[in-house]
Amino acid sequence: MATALEFSRSQDPNGTTIVAARGEIDMSNAGSLRDALRQAAPNGNILIVDLTAVEYLDSAGLTALLDYLPRLRLIANPLIEPILTMSGLGTITTIRGGS
Repeated sequence: MATALEFSRSQDPNGTTIVAARGEIDMSNAGSLRDALRQAAPNGNILIVDLTAVEYLDSAGLTALLDYLPRLRLIANPLIEPILTMSGLGTITTIRGGS
């Protein structure tokens, strides 16, 4: 059974919006990710997406993230690092934590 996708939003010390996702991102909920990102940074500002609590990310989730290039910065865990690297998003990703 898939882990439900949840979001929270905060700001870093510089005022940049951070959207933290938790759960699994796939075709069934990638639209929710896209909506959360659109609501978080509607003015084209830099957007940090924290994926450290994401357990699964498929191509639909990647597509939602790609819509926000080049203003996107990612924080991820080692579990999803390979897919981010293969997609080219590895260059804008900081890897944190254990798998």
